Amino acid sequence: MALESWRLADVTFTWLNGGVTHMDGGAMFGVVPKPLWSKKYPLNERNQIELRTDPILIQVNGSNILVETGIGNGKFSEKALRNFGITHESKVEESLALLGLTAEDIDHVLMTHMHFDHASGATKPVDGNLISTFPRATYWIQEVEWQEMRNPNIRSRNTYFEENWKAISHQVKTFNESVEVVDGIQLIHTGGHSAGHCILKVEKNGETVLHMADLMPTHAHQNVLWVLAYDDYPLDSIAMKQKYLVPGIEDGAWFMFYHDYKYRILKWSKDGKNIEEAVLRNKENE
Repeated sequence: MALESWRLADVTFTWLNGGVTHMDGGAMFGVVPKPLWSKKYPLNERNQIELRTDPILIQVNGSNILVETGIGNGKFSEKALRNFGITHESKVEESLALLGLTAEDIDHVLMTHMHFDHASGATKPVDGNLISTFPRATYWIQEVEWQEMRNPNIRSRNTYFEENWKAISHQVKTFNESVEVVDGIQLIHTGGHSAGHCILKVEKNGETVLHMADLMPTHAHQNVLWVLAYDDYPLDSIAMKQKYLVPGIEDGAWFMFYHDYKYRILKWSKDGKNIEEAVLRNKENE
């Protein structure tokens, strides 16, 4: 079994198996009518769409950097497994083993935000207690996101779980507008999906890779107006897609995905109408 990898200059990107959810398609496409979005993304008989939760391992200059953490293992009730459409949980540590690595080899964990489907893999149950999955890593989290994670409101308490932050609190470093974790790899605060939501920007050798996170969770969300019903601030999501997505396409940037059922990373034509290059997900790796 070989994991999907892609290389840009001295940076290697590898997608790990972080589990899968199946969420309501209507919620994932907001006000977009089903006859439109269903032409671009497949759905099942329950009107759910497949959403991978596959962290991206970035390796550069001897550093192992993980983007997102997957949905973890053994943290969901039978009801939650059913409601979130989780058909298999994380195999991140098994994926790391295929690369000759362990969870202790991760130096940094970059969190675009802390919703359960991104952050549940940050901790794991061991002997009845929750411990940090990546004990040597620094977890980078935007300051507003970190504060809301620990003090959720009536809406966000359905996705910000204490089980996902307490065991890592001593490893967390926060930032406000942006942070460059290593040279050329930067988390940028956007808001929109959540108040503290961030995107990831990688710049090397004159090329750019953007991980728009849940501002564009799948390739089918390319239209700047196609935002999620889950977004706390949808107009901010639209504005940030206009700021980063539109010029990124025009400038020939690569776009990588955590959730997409089909694409790992792709590049659109400058008019955004066609996919020119892409790395596809290998379903046999599950």
